[in-house]
Amino acid sequence: MRQAVVIDAAALRRLRWRARRGLLENDILITRFLDRHAASLSPQDWQALQGLLELDDNPLLELLLGHAELPEALRSEAHRRVLQLLREA
Repeated sequence: MRQAVVIDAAALRRLRWRARRGLLENDILITRFLDRHAASLSPQDWQALQGLLELDDNPLLELLLGHAELPEALRSEAHRRVLQLLREA
């Protein structure tokens, strides 16, 4: 079973600010994801989320909508897990 990582309120606020995107659709999906899953993510999941947030807006939206595959550099199990949670949000 995955161990949840405790993230303090300030760190979560910084992450939410960083997750704000140029596309409203990305903002909505990422905000829902954080509302539902922030408290239960493992350290690997947090790291995977950070990697996904490095993507530009349009490629990220294509991933979230299931219209694109993860780039080679982001094909870890944690990235796949976080992407699936984002898609379900």
